[in-house]
Amino acid sequence: MTSLPFAAGLTALTLALAMPATGHAQTAEDRAILTIVPFQTTVWTRNFNPFAEANRLPTTREFIYEPLLVFNTVDAGRVHYRLAEAFAYGEDLRSVTFNLRDNVLWSDGESFDADDVVFTFDLIRRNPALDIRSIWEDLDRVEQVDARTVTFHLNTVDTTLAERIVEIPIVPAHIWGGIVDPVTFTNDDPVGTGPFTEIERFTAQVYIQCRNPNYWDAGQLEVDCLRLPQLANNDQTLIAAQRGELDWFGSFLPDIDRSYVGADPEHHAYWFPPGSFVVMHVNAEAEAAGNHAAFNDIAFRRAFSMVMDRAGMVDIAGYGYPTINEYPSGLGRQFDAWNNPAVDESFGRFTRYDPDGAAALLSDAGYADGNGDGFLETPDGQDIAFSILVPNGWTDWVNTVQIAVEGLQALGIDASVATPEAAVWSQRLIDGDYDVAINAYFSGTSPHRTFEAALHSRYIGVTRFAAHRFRIDDLDDALDAFSRTADPDERRAAMDRAQMLIAEAMPHIPLFNNPVWYQYNTTRFTGWFNADNPVAAPRVHPGSPERLIHVLSLRPRS
Repeated sequence: MTSLPFAAGLTALTLALAMPATGHAQTAEDRAILTIVPFQTTVWTRNFNPFAEANRLPTTREFIYEPLLVFNTVDAGRVHYRLAEAFAYGEDLRSVTFNLRDNVLWSDGESFDADDVVFTFDLIRRNPALDIRSIWEDLDRVEQVDARTVTFHLNTVDTTLAERIVEIPIVPAHIWGGIVDPVTFTNDDPVGTGPFTEIERFTAQVYIQCRNPNYWDAGQLEVDCLRLPQLANNDQTLIAAQRGELDWFGSFLPDIDRSYVGADPEHHAYWFPPGSFVVMHVNAEAEAAGNHAAFNDIAFRRAFSMVMDRAGMVDIAGYGYPTINEYPSGLGRQFDAWNNPAVDESFGRFTRYDPDGAAALLSDAGYADGNGDGFLETPDGQDIAFSILVPNGWTDWVNTVQIAVEGLQALGIDASVATPEAAVWSQRLIDGDYDVAINAYFSGTSPHRTFEAALHSRYIGVTRFAAHRFRIDDLDDALDAFSRTADPDERRAAMDRAQMLIAEAMPHIPLFNNPVWYQYNTTRFTGWFNADNPVAAPRVHPGSPERLIHVLSLRPRS
């Protein structure tokens, strides 16, 4: 793991945080400022383009660009209406109509209406690089029925398309209509509909984002500004958290009851509901000949999986917080109700720790150390050597990868660890510029949302979730079949088939399920989501639309 020296880290924290560690939420300017850490980085770079996948600032979506609505993954998909006040599928399930609020303004005072929605979807149609959810593969057209009504016409039945539609950030036509290249546009001075649109201060070490002067739901918003200090890794985050300088964050903290809660038991707390799937990806399009041959060999991928010490990863690297994922498809305990038992019967042994079985599997497949260097070559004598990418500063994942490397090296595989910055890691996954990487998928109201976003071939090269580069036509068909029906039995059959195909092909190697990393400090604000107040997923990380519901629930202490 690479990190700043301890003294240097403290100096950086002092400069970046520079705020009272105790007391109420008001500053000398009498404002309620919420200090958050959505992710760790060595520098903030100004980019508020909501379509940028790798280098977008973490307060762009939801906080600047409010969604049409939010599906609550903790509460069985309950709908929280935002820019829209209603939606409905057509009787034939080949259209979905959204009714928009009539009292919404953009932060510059211009009216928000259906024209902005239609413009946004036409923008991504004309610029496929912006189509982060591959919407236009399933859309025929977007119709502006009137100023407050938009209908999305589908190419075919898709009962999950509404979930994808609302993940598209709606941008103002009067601003973005004049942008020459919306793909590279950094949107330094954003105009949005969300609660925090005004960039009051921006440096590489800290930025402050304050209230939208025209926010439609201002009556519910009691936080005046978001403050984001630059923190490079989990160690620096822990130091700031122990000192009471953070209000809302989500980091791996070792021995959290002692290291964080113990520093201020009255105010420091956490809640870890079930969260994302963590997997290993081998790149099916790896350039090195030996790696390419090995990664495309199911025997190699299965042996790789069988030397993953998942218990050690959970107990040692994760301090027991995650849960082991030995489901051959990667389904995870959260969705055990969807489990197809036949999948475990056929493929379960390949996701259980068995180094001897892994060695036998490779030997039977023809892998051997032909040149005596201590490492195996492919059956035709090509070298296999790769590093596993893991973001710098993500200490639990770095330690997880180190355990993985130990298992692979014991098997005779020349593996090592590489720790790029998180933005670099993400971009390399999107571009396919890697050999092996640890990755995580978001969760949803059903396993379909996770599997579809991570394993459907339409997302290869679009998001980091589909970094594996395996294209499995039958799996695409099974995932599509799930969304083409509302019948529960037909959905179950499609998910059973998807699990079997995933386990058979092993396009990813399941490791464990992270909890939702979420810590909070009640010194300055109340209203936090927790086990006693489980309103929605509580994380502040990008990719969690429920964080908008959360921030609107917070109240400053007087």
